[in-house]
Order: sequence, then C-alpha cells, then structure tokens
Amino acid sequence: MTEVSLISLLASGIVSLLIGFAWYHPKVFGGIWMRLSNITPESQERGKRRMPVSAGITFLASMVIAYVMSYFGIAWGVYDPIGAIELAFWIWIGFVAPTMLGTVLWEQKPFLLYVINVGFWFVALVAIAIVLVF
Repeated sequence: MTEVSLISLLASGIVSLLIGFAWYHPKVFGGIWMRLSNITPESQERGKRRMPVSAGITFLASMVIAYVMSYFGIAWGVYDPIGAIELAFWIWIGFVAPTMLGTVLWEQKPFLLYVINVGFWFVALVAIAIVLVF
C-alpha cells in the first residue's frame, strides 16, 4: 500500500458486499443468524424492501473502512498479501472483536451470533486488505 486509490476503494466495497451476501445467505450462516437475531418473517420482508438502500450504505461504509485501512497500511509499510493479512488481523483483534463483544456482554445476544458476525468481519477485513495491496 503506497497510496489510496479510488479503484481499490471501489473494489474493496464490492468485495466486502459480496462476502456479506454470501456469508449471510440462508444456506451459509444466514438461517442461523436470522434465528439468533430473532428476525421474524415480517421483519425479513421489511428488510428485503430496504435492501437497495442498505446495500448502498454498506458499500459506502466498506469503502470508508478500506480508506482508513489503507492509511494504516501505508503507515506500517504493508506491501504484500502477508502484510495485508497481518494488518487485517490486528485491526480485527484490536477494534472489531472487542467492540462487538458488547453484544454478548451487555445486550445478552448469543455467543454464536457474535462468532458469526466477527467471523464475517475477519474475512471481510482480510479481503479488503488484500485488495488494497494489489
């Protein structure tokens, strides 16, 4: 990572969104996720109607994550996929995993729901970081 590139930010947003669609698909973790999140058929229908807006916001949020991650990568001298994976791991373990743990501790959500969500973020951050080094 030597500079912030609009193309890599766009690619990161797309990759993150695609990983999210796959990760939370009912045949992967989506069915369990919906059950653990107490998502009813009615709320699922509302979510489907808002999907374009939600996907757009998620895409933009992923681009912001990629933008900030690229600055960390530049500062730390990340130039290859191994360095990108390390960067993603440290961001995940230092910021994402502890922050999301509050859902278990304070919101009394099931630990498995936490694992599904932080697992997504680990995979997404690794993918974003790898996109940024290319």
